[in-house]
Amino acid sequence: MALHLRSLWMTAGFALVAMSAHALDVNQANVAELDSLKGMGPALSAKVLKAREQAPFQNWQDLMARSAGLGNAKAQQFSEQGLTVNGQPFNPGHVTPAEGKKP
Repeated sequence: MALHLRSLWMTAGFALVAMSAHALDVNQANVAELDSLKGMGPALSAKVLKAREQAPFQNWQDLMARSAGLGNAKAQQFSEQGLTVNGQPFNPGHVTPAEGKKP
């Protein structure tokens, strides 16, 4: 029984390490890390990095507003792959449509 519990705890610990290893914050990521995200591509990663040169992204809404081509669907896709903004995963309930854009 003790061996089974120890095995269970070790498995849970490895899972937590693996999850944290996949987290990638957009304000810290380099071009290769951004390009490694499925759906990002070199053009979008270049836009993200250029926008980030002006100032770090405050939240997902800021990232999406300053990076043309990055909408809710892409944000969700990237978040599911571990991308965060200031450590936060994408939450569509906290993003409002940008002024002047259709929802």
